[in-house]
Amino acid sequence: MVAVAAVSLAIGGGVVVRSLAADGTEPAEPAVVAAGGSTTTALLVPSVSTTIPPTTTSTTLRDPVLGNGEAVTIAFAGDTNFDGVIGERLASDPGSIFGGFAPVLAAADLAVVNMETAIGVGGSPAPKEFTFQAPPSALEAFRLAGVDVVSAANNHGMDFGVASLDETLAAEAASGFPVIGIGRNEAEAFAPYLVEVRGQRIAVIAATQVLDSNLLDLWTATPDQPGLASAKRVDRLVQEVQAARAAADTVVVFLHWGTETNTCPNEAQLTLSQQLVDAGADVVVGGHAHRVQGGGRLGTAAVHYGLGNFAFYAGSAAGARTGVFTVTMTGRRVDGYQWTPGRIVDRRPEPLAGDDAVEAVSHWAGLRGCTNLTE
Repeated sequence: MVAVAAVSLAIGGGVVVRSLAADGTEPAEPAVVAAGGSTTTALLVPSVSTTIPPTTTSTTLRDPVLGNGEAVTIAFAGDTNFDGVIGERLASDPGSIFGGFAPVLAAADLAVVNMETAIGVGGSPAPKEFTFQAPPSALEAFRLAGVDVVSAANNHGMDFGVASLDETLAAEAASGFPVIGIGRNEAEAFAPYLVEVRGQRIAVIAATQVLDSNLLDLWTATPDQPGLASAKRVDRLVQEVQAARAAADTVVVFLHWGTETNTCPNEAQLTLSQQLVDAGADVVVGGHAHRVQGGGRLGTAAVHYGLGNFAFYAGSAAGARTGVFTVTMTGRRVDGYQWTPGRIVDRRPEPLAGDDAVEAVSHWAGLRGCTNLTE
């Protein structure tokens, strides 16, 4: 878990850093920052956030593969919302929501989770079967569990319309807790979370391949429309990865993708993972299927296709399988990875131990057989 957080914007192919003031608001005075080889206006003030423009560390002094040579652990967990009993826990005991997995997340240098809900108290539910909404206090629950950044780029990120997008961004600003994959325009929605950990510059980009067809146009961020970062816009996502590659030692793409209840990745996942690795991504991780899918190596990168449910309704024994995927990176080099298995009980994820853990890890390793990944 990093001690501080950063929120950044990607504009015009370069990386521009926006810092939140100590009270969570955006500063009024712009400053000029060199970004991605160009000069762009950004909002910068002294704050509780630490932001790292790519020009602050001379690239001539860094190894193009290893960065500064320090290893960093990055943990990933899947679908989380605050519906039903989870919402009750949020009100009464927010520190208990992630059960025994909270120490696993907190032990990592950086922890990323999928926030499968709109944030706010207003708006109207979208015309779809399931809609989720959680109060702004949900962001504090993530923080208490050692999570550093969450993605709203999923098929529930705007469940209560543009009003919920505005409330999500307001909650982010008020709390100083980073939410990625959502924004007032495509530049903000695609913007990477850029943070320095152990001297290594890490960029995390979020996007979704999954949006309801009747909401696709309304929810997709464009140059002049608020919304979510859509991974269906492959060229735009690839552009963001390439820009982040020039600014960071490690580039992570966190995706919402896959076919519900399938334990194997679909063709769209297989194709996009290769495109992102070719563009310069070092880690590609995601979920949506409500099932654990396989993980491993794709060339020199680490890929995990399906994190499964996390703090979420399980619905079946297969849906109750869960875990945290942790990758150790030294710059672009994947030093190793591990799956910490768990089971969802009463919508709370709990790590497994003993023979149960051995069986679950063996099951997880077997899921690699239907992927394009190696061990």
